[in-house]
Amino acid sequence: MKIEKIELFLCRLPLVQFFETSFGRSYDRTFVLVRVEGDGHEGWGESVAEANPYYSSETTETVWHIIEGFIAPLVLGQAFEHPRDVFPALRRVRGHNMAKAGVEMAAWDLYARITGQSLATVLGGTRDRIASGVSIGIQDSYGQLLEKVERELAAGYQRIKIKIKPGWDLEAVERIRTKFGNIPLQVDANAAYSLDDTDLLARLDPYGLLLIEQPLDYDDVMDHAVLQKQIKTPVCLDESIHTVRIARDAIEARACQIINIKPGRVGGHRASIELHDLCAAHGIPVWHGGMLESGIGRAHNIHLASLPNFTLPGDIAASKRYYQPDLIEPAIEISADGTIAVPTGPGIGVNIVRDRIDRATLRHIALEATP
Repeated sequence: MKIEKIELFLCRLPLVQFFETSFGRSYDRTFVLVRVEGDGHEGWGESVAEANPYYSSETTETVWHIIEGFIAPLVLGQAFEHPRDVFPALRRVRGHNMAKAGVEMAAWDLYARITGQSLATVLGGTRDRIASGVSIGIQDSYGQLLEKVERELAAGYQRIKIKIKPGWDLEAVERIRTKFGNIPLQVDANAAYSLDDTDLLARLDPYGLLLIEQPLDYDDVMDHAVLQKQIKTPVCLDESIHTVRIARDAIEARACQIINIKPGRVGGHRASIELHDLCAAHGIPVWHGGMLESGIGRAHNIHLASLPNFTLPGDIAASKRYYQPDLIEPAIEISADGTIAVPTGPGIGVNIVRDRIDRATLRHIALEATP
């Protein structure tokens, strides 16, 4: 497989509904799409970096700069026996995993299309449907929150996750438990708390949550280890896990009982598979997080979540919750049993609607290998 051309598209899509975390509220999403060409085929990837450096230090502008100036020269015109070889080829570029992932994941799609296989097959997936959960952002009122939970349960989602922050935590959980009983429920703090809040976080224990996701700082492991010893609710790490090595340290320190895998956060599919395998070897279940991806990134997520140690429902929901229309056809849908089918066609197995991409594109560049 030789990568002969890379195209970047800076896109913006309006969200169907606002989405609020401890970082703030979003009404649209700006992101970078990556298209690669080689051997008469194309592959698509999506960088999950946002316009602002709140979830990550990376942004759409840094992703664009790093791919154009540093990643493209390392891969254009290069022949790769397998897409797993792309990530090591980028080793000299430190960090910038979201930029790397956009190109690396497009290369996996390209390779799967060239070989006529589904991406799930190339990745080592073992299931044809994945369990789907849903993430509900912070709302304007508890009544609005309960209405959204009710709507998502009626749609069939197997697990509810709510975002929390100081002042929007205990009462939100209590109201959900009072109204809906013992539904599968977890919370995501996006690093909004500190060890000073241990007593408050321990007050979540009686509610039987599946997990509390990233309660402490985004770059922390050891404080999470201290916290996990003092609360019963399983700690799940997200933002802290930038590399497989950090995950190994976190497991050894007993800083978490569960890990959220996002390929954009760790550099793409190869690192995600290594992280998945590490967790499986240590009895740590994983689940697939979400970053409000378009259908292109969402399709990649579905294929990755077909690997065997993704044993908890992920944040991979139907397209219509986020974008109408999405950038693909048919749109990703959830079935009545709360599962999503893994596409079986070549590559990511969905149809890219180019005119929708064109309408969403704010900036475009094409980079080609020099003769």
